[in-house]
Amino acid sequence: MLENIITEQACEQLRTLVSNANTIICVCHRSPDGDAIGSCLGWAECLHMMGKEVQVIIPDQYPDFLQWLPNTEKIIRYDKHKEGCDWTLQHADLIFCLDFNTASRTGEMCDALCASPAKKVLIDHHLGPDVDTTLTISRPEASSTCELVFRLAWQLGLFENATKHFAVPVYCGMMTDTGGFTFNSNDPDIFFIIGQLLTKRINKDKIYRNVYHNYSENRIRMMGYVLYEKLVYDAQRHAAYFTLSREDLKRFHFIKGDAEGLVNIPQQIKGLKVSISLREDTEKENLIWVSLRSVDDFPCNEMAAQFFNGGGHLNASGGRLECSLDEAVRITEKAIAAFC
Repeated sequence: MLENIITEQACEQLRTLVSNANTIICVCHRSPDGDAIGSCLGWAECLHMMGKEVQVIIPDQYPDFLQWLPNTEKIIRYDKHKEGCDWTLQHADLIFCLDFNTASRTGEMCDALCASPAKKVLIDHHLGPDVDTTLTISRPEASSTCELVFRLAWQLGLFENATKHFAVPVYCGMMTDTGGFTFNSNDPDIFFIIGQLLTKRINKDKIYRNVYHNYSENRIRMMGYVLYEKLVYDAQRHAAYFTLSREDLKRFHFIKGDAEGLVNIPQQIKGLKVSISLREDTEKENLIWVSLRSVDDFPCNEMAAQFFNGGGHLNASGGRLECSLDEAVRITEKAIAAFC
């Protein structure tokens, strides 16, 4: 049996906030991943079960391999409907902030989110929550925000009546934020949760295929190119990094999500401590997106904070650099030298 993740007082506060709200919105961070989309859709289902209508607003595009999830057709993109989203945010009663620890992670939506007079509830598993909220539910030890959504549904007594529309996105978010349950997933409760989700007759094998076996031919060829041509391996320090320039991305007809998971592949090298991906933004000059993955107790979140203006989890973090790709490589080599 799962332990409660919030106090009974906080649970009652949450119920009251939902009960008193007429216009409720769920939002997540920019460049949404499986956990961001999954937690928004899963929590929206919880709110539906509590008798509320909910609008999911996300900052920008999410990967094609998540567009099969139930209710994605109802998601509104801020970058495509800014005026309408601004109005909705301004007139909302309650906003749930899912899978981000600071408002700046919502990108272009940040100003409108911060200016909204709505009460806000944060549900997140990243370190250092820094959002002005009425209620903060932050558990950095959790595998994912989707795990927190499940635990809240369980504590609120909603899970019994939940359907696949809840179970599928929640399982998907837990799966993607743990690399298919290969990291940050040693808590036995995670597998209790999986067992419960399976009672809703979800097809976990199909969910896996829909996410990890759903790439284009161009993505597969780009992966081969990265491993053969671009991978830099420091055998002495047990570290690897690779770059993807704007020209590389254009060559392989890059679309959102095509770089997902590439940073994990060098971890198959025996003894590797850390893998780093450096990708040029497709539109903005001198903007490099950084992804880091590590194993065991190697603190890639500390490396991300110290060298890449980022942060995250012990073994999975990200950041950004406002510089050329060549300069980003020099910074990466300094980071490897400092930590390895």
